[in-house]
Amino acid sequence: MTGTRLFTPFELGNLHLRNRIVIAPMCQYSAVDGEMTDWHLIHLGNLALSGAAILTIEATAVTPEGRISYGDVGLYSDATQKAMGRVLDGVRAWSDMPIAIQLGHAGRKASTEKPWNGGHQLAPDHADGWKTVAPSSIPFRDIYDAPEALDKQGLARIRNGFVDAARRAAELGIDAVQIHGAHGYLLHQFLSPLANQRTDEYGGSLENRMRFPLEVFDAVREAFPSERAVTMRLSGTDWAAGGWDIEQTVEFSRALEARGCSAIHVSSGGLAAHQDIPVGPSYQVPLARAVKQAVEIPVIAVGLITEFEQAEAILNNQDADLIAIARAILYDPRWPWHAAAHFGETVTAADQYLRCQPRQFRHLFDAKQN
Repeated sequence: MTGTRLFTPFELGNLHLRNRIVIAPMCQYSAVDGEMTDWHLIHLGNLALSGAAILTIEATAVTPEGRISYGDVGLYSDATQKAMGRVLDGVRAWSDMPIAIQLGHAGRKASTEKPWNGGHQLAPDHADGWKTVAPSSIPFRDIYDAPEALDKQGLARIRNGFVDAARRAAELGIDAVQIHGAHGYLLHQFLSPLANQRTDEYGGSLENRMRFPLEVFDAVREAFPSERAVTMRLSGTDWAAGGWDIEQTVEFSRALEARGCSAIHVSSGGLAAHQDIPVGPSYQVPLARAVKQAVEIPVIAVGLITEFEQAEAILNNQDADLIAIARAILYDPRWPWHAAAHFGETVTAADQYLRCQPRQFRHLFDAKQN
C-alpha cells in the first residue's frame, strides 16, 4: 500500500492514473504552420518517461487565428493532425503514459511574437501576424491592434473548430481533452466583464457571459468519446478589480459539473494587463480549495508547486485531488522519480533506465505493474 496521497492511484472517469502528478500543458512555440516538429517529439518523449500520471499536450489552437503565436501547435487540418500523429507514435512507442490535450483559442491575445523574441503582439499586416478576434473590440493592451468583435457566424465557426479538434484528438487516440478557459484567452475573455462588454445574449449577466464557454464545453463533450474525460482549465480570478473572481468561478464550475465535466483545473490571471498577482508558493491553492468545496468532481491545483512535501500537503489538506506541475518538471524532468524516492514510494521507469536506480532506493522502480 502507498504511504502518501501523491502516489495513490486515481480514477479520472474511466482513465486509470498511477499517481496524482499531472504534467500541465506548456507552450513550446516550436511548431511550423501549426504542425508539431521534432522538438515536440523530444520534449514530450522526455516528459513521458518522467513517471508522472498523465501528460498534457500544450495549448493547441482549434483554428489558425486561435494560435497564441505563429509558433503554436494547432489541430485544425489534416496536416496538423498528421504531424501530431507522428509525434504521438514516437512517444507511445516507448511510454504507456496517458496523454491529454489542451484545446483553446487565444482570442485577443493571439498573433504574438515568441516569448524569447519579446512576446509582443504582431500587427495584422506583419508577415507572422493576423487580425485577432474577441467577445468585444477591446485590446489586451492599449497599444495593441483592437480585435474584431465576434458575430454569430464567428462564434459558430470557433465552436465548430473546437468540435473538429476534439474529433481529431479522438482519432489520434488521445485519452482526455482539457478545454482552455483560463489565462485571458478567448473563453476566459467571454467570462470576464473586463473583456466582455457585449449587449447580446453572450454579455452582461454572469449567465450570459458563461453561455459561449458552456456551449463550447457541451459541443466538445458531445464530439469526444463519452468514455473519455473532458476537463476544463479556469482562471479562478483576474486579480483585477471588477473582473472575474472566485465566486463566479464557483458558479461556472457547478454549471460544468452539471454538464458532465470530468475535472476542473484551477489556475488564475492572464486576462488583464494591469493584474496584481500575489505570487508565491501555492498562491493559487486557495482558489482550488474554494472550487473543491463547491463541487464533487476532481479538482486539480497548479501554480508554484515545486516541493514534494508541499504537493503532499495540498492533497492531505483536501485542497485538491491532483497536483499539476509545469516549470518544475521542465527544470527537473525526473521530478516524480525524486518525489517517490523522497517518500519511499515506487514509480515506473523505462527498462532502459532501470540500472540507474540509486543503491539507497532499491525499490524505487518497483511500480512496473501498477
